[in-house]
Amino acid sequence: MKSSPRCGAKTRKGIACNSPAVSGKKRCRMHGGAEGSGAPKGNQNALKTGFYTKEAIEERKVLNQMIKEYKQTLKELK
Repeated sequence: MKSSPRCGAKTRKGIACNSPAVSGKKRCRMHGGAEGSGAPKGNQNALKTGFYTKEAIEERKVLNQMIKEYKQTLKELK
């Protein structure tokens, strides 16, 4: 038990977690090494507003590029 690899997470105090890591993983059971830990696949909570969907991000990039081009055109016309 003492020679088993330790969890690589930091605690709230900022020190390393001393718990043994789950076999085959780098984290202990409390820090995400347990089966079923983490967000579920296809988490719908992430899509609550739709602000960070791939389509919305791409649309904002296109709009920002158009704004830059329009500003450049206005500078050239002055």
